[in-house]
This record gives sequence, C-alpha cells and structure tokens, in this order.
Amino acid sequence: MKNLFLTTLLVFITLALNAQKTGYLTKTNIKYYNDSVNKTDDYINERCVLDIYYPTNVKKFSTVVWFHGGGLRGGSKEIPEALKKNNIAVVGVNYRLYPKVGAPKYIEDAAAAVAWVFNHIEEFGGDSSLIFISGHSAGGYLTSMVGLDKKYLAKYQIDANNIAGLIPFSGHTITHFTVREERGIEGTQPIVDDLAPLFHVRADAPPMLLITGDRELEMLGRYEENAYMMRMMKIVGHKDTRLYELDGYGHGMTEPAFPLLLKEVKRITDLKTSNK
Repeated sequence: MKNLFLTTLLVFITLALNAQKTGYLTKTNIKYYNDSVNKTDDYINERCVLDIYYPTNVKKFSTVVWFHGGGLRGGSKEIPEALKKNNIAVVGVNYRLYPKVGAPKYIEDAAAAVAWVFNHIEEFGGDSSLIFISGHSAGGYLTSMVGLDKKYLAKYQIDANNIAGLIPFSGHTITHFTVREERGIEGTQPIVDDLAPLFHVRADAPPMLLITGDRELEMLGRYEENAYMMRMMKIVGHKDTRLYELDGYGHGMTEPAFPLLLKEVKRITDLKTSNK
C-alpha cells in the first residue's frame, strides 16, 4: 500500500509540474437541461446546473465529471482543489435532492449532466472519448448508476459504454439508503433492485475503479459492498474492475483517493490515445 501511495503521489506531482504553464478558465451555473424544461420547473432551474473548469491551451483534454456527496439530500457542486491544474477539465454538478424529489430523479439529473458534457465538451477543447465519471458517497452511487444502467444515458442517444472510466469514491453498490428510506425500509436492510448498481453488473461496462476507506472505519458495510461489486463484475466477465481500500481512512477518504483518480485518468487516456 505504501509503494502504491508513493507511486501515485509522484504521478500527481509530475502532472502538477507539467500543468504550471497551462491557463484555466471556469464557467459557472450552466443549465444542463434545455430551456423548455427549466422554464416549467423552478427547482430544476435552481439545482440542475454545473460548473466547468478547463485548460485554455490544451487540446483534446480529458474530463472528470464530479458528483458531490451528501446522502442525496444535501451538498453542492464543487471543483475539488486536488483535481485543478492537471491539464484536465473538471465538471462539478448539482442535482435535485430529497425530500423535494425522490428516486430516480437524482439519477436522471446525473445522466442529463453527463449527456451535456458529451454534447458540449469539444466546444471547450476537450475529447468526448475521454470523459470520466466520479464522485464521493452519494456522488459515487450516481457515478455507478449512470455508468452501469444504460437506460439513463440512452434517453439522450448516448451509449454509457462510451464513458472512459467510472471511479466512484465510497459509493453504495446496493440500493442507496435514502432511496430505502423513501420506501420505509430501514438503513440496515440491504436491498439490491434496479436502483442498485449491483443489479446492473455487465461484462461490457466501462473500466471501473472502486475506492473506499478502511473497512473498519467506513460507513456500515461500504467496503464490503464494493468488494462484492468487484467480484460480481469479474464473474460476469468484466476485464477491468479494481478495488482500493485506503487503510486508516474513514468515509471522508477523498484526500488520498484523488491521486488514484488522476493516475487512473492518465492510465486510460494514455491507452486510448496510443490506440488512435
């Protein structure tokens, strides 16, 4: 684990040094639903916006779409500092929250935001074949749902398999506890239905890097859920699912996870560009 951390830290430092000469811009509060939808729903107009942070003199850059955590009932869009100045774009997304909406509205919003990125990132200089989806906790859950249940992006004529990589941080792989609460189900009662990423394991999904905190410090069962996801993805024939457990870190494990995210983005970007 120490060698892995040192390697990823060196990658992180190298990317940061290489990015020092690059300029960046941020555009905020971009609506990702079309104007006709925004005009008819005040809450969509308020919450369904995103920010994009991108390099100004790098072409065909990779993009990370980042979903915030908060149990599907709190939180706000963010551009994590650890992802800045790395020659990539970062898209921070807001989505509607419980109890003003219920499932699957959260997932539908996440998919609409990802679709917006696919349709517009090249206008900013990015490469639509290098879009990665990530997020922490509830954001990790949304990452997996959008990437594994293909129907949400299919609504926008986008194949979820075109996502370059899925990198959920400490996300539920069973049905989210807030969705269970909506149904009057206890948080200690595990459910795997069509609103669980585990329900949608498939061999042809994008590469998947699962990251959690220490199994003894994490939220109830979060590491074990992700370990089962890794095992089931392998059983169905998926060739690129991996799991990192960050020893000594609890649910708020983003700090040591960000270098792993950047390393994964670089790995897949290098692989894709070398094959073009």
